[in-house]
Order: sequence, then structure tokens, then C-alpha cells
Amino acid sequence: MIAVTEGPAMSRRPNVILINCDDLGYGDLSCYGSTQHETPVLDRMASEGARLTDFYMASPICSPSRAAMLTGSYPLRVGFGGRSIDNAPVLFPGQAQGLHPDEITIARLLSDAGYATRLVGKWHCGDQPEFLPTRHGFDGWFGLPYSNDMGARSGGNRPPLPLMRDEIVIEAPANQDLLTRRYTDEAVRFIRGHADEPFFLYLPHSMVHLPLHASDDFRGKSANGIYGDAVEEIDASTGELVATLRELGLAEDTLIIFTSDNGSR
Repeated sequence: MIAVTEGPAMSRRPNVILINCDDLGYGDLSCYGSTQHETPVLDRMASEGARLTDFYMASPICSPSRAAMLTGSYPLRVGFGGRSIDNAPVLFPGQAQGLHPDEITIARLLSDAGYATRLVGKWHCGDQPEFLPTRHGFDGWFGLPYSNDMGARSGGNRPPLPLMRDEIVIEAPANQDLLTRRYTDEAVRFIRGHADEPFFLYLPHSMVHLPLHASDDFRGKSANGIYGDAVEEIDASTGELVATLRELGLAEDTLIIFTSDNGSR
């Protein structure tokens, strides 16, 4: 779904906000047919913008779909997909593989064009230093290096799920109940801090990938359990971004794209 608010032609190079949910299903928003989830913000975006009904990601799983979206390449072209990742379909903690630093991402292109760039949310294209977002054109990053089910609690010898700022772990294990809330706050701060220059914000939410989490303001409030709570918190998060853009007079200069990495599982 792509949204641009009504109004005159953009007065400057457009800001771009790319919101990418994890495992959100095609029919999980009411504007796409859900009768269990209330998503008024996204419904309004769909009515005012372009609602895409025949759009496909390049892979049904996380790492290759994200690598493809960021580079515009087929997953296998950039070393993802099939069983190309150490005989696994996606990246796991500690693997010596990831999106090669020489690959050209949309963040790199926009950074080179003078945009401020930031990633807030899940990366999942390599957790070793040379593969992190800060090596791929993002001025800064706040979020998880991989899926929220890949921490120590999932078994094996994995480390606690790390929350990172740029290239430093700031919390382990991450408090997942607060992830969507904290992502939203970080995104709003970035927008406010770069209101006078073109910016690219990539916001890949960790939800609604399992295990599901929502903050106290949303837990138990939907008609569809914790899944619905997580969906409706993402809708409200989007609303905060839109409200910030309108407050700053940036709504007419900003392109918002809302999508899912590969649909529900």
C-alpha cells in the first residue's frame, strides 16, 4: 500500500518512509477484508493512496525477501534463497554470512543523493559487523539483528535476543512487549530531527512474527487475541508517524509505503 496525502505538487525531494511488517497476512487489515482487526489509520491511507492487490515479495521467508527488497535483486543474485545460507533458508545468529557490503541498497543510493537515512526495526541480513545496516547506507540503526524467535529462549546455544543501537548491543534480552512502542518513538525522533532535509526511514516492525507481543496500551484490547493486539498497535504506530508529518508540514512531501516481508505463515 502506498500513500501520499492530497495537496499540491511536492515542493522538494520527497521523503520516503518504508514500513515493512514481519509475517503480516494479506487479509490482516480491514481495508483488505479483515473483520477481526480495527486498522483505521491504514484504512485511511488505503483510501487516500494506492491499495496494491497484486504485489509479491521475492521470497516467502525473511532474509531473502528483505535482501531482495533493499537491493532490487533476486535473492539468489545477492547470496540468499534456497539453501544458499549455510544450508539454511534464512540467517541465524552468529553466521559468517550476510548481505555483502558491496551490494547497492536503496539506503546507499539515497544517502549518496543527500538523504538522511535510518533503519528502525528488524534487519535480518547478517549480524556480523561487516553486514550490519550501518555498512549498507544507513546513517543509524535501532532494532533487532534477526527474528524475535532467535534468542536464547528458543533453545540451543544462542545469545539473548539483542536490541542494538548502530553496532552496539544496548539490551539483552530485549523487552519485546515494548518493541513496537520503542520503534515508534525512535522513528518519530528521526523525523523531527530531519524535518529540514530529505530523509529515508525504513521501519521493519518485528511484529507480527511469533512470539507475539504488544504493549500494555494494546494487550487484550482487540477482538483477535494477542495477534490482533499486535496488528492494531502497528496501525496506531503508523498513525503517530502520519500525525508527526502533518504537524511538521511534511505530509505533502512524504511518500509512505506499507507492506509485509512475505505474508503470514
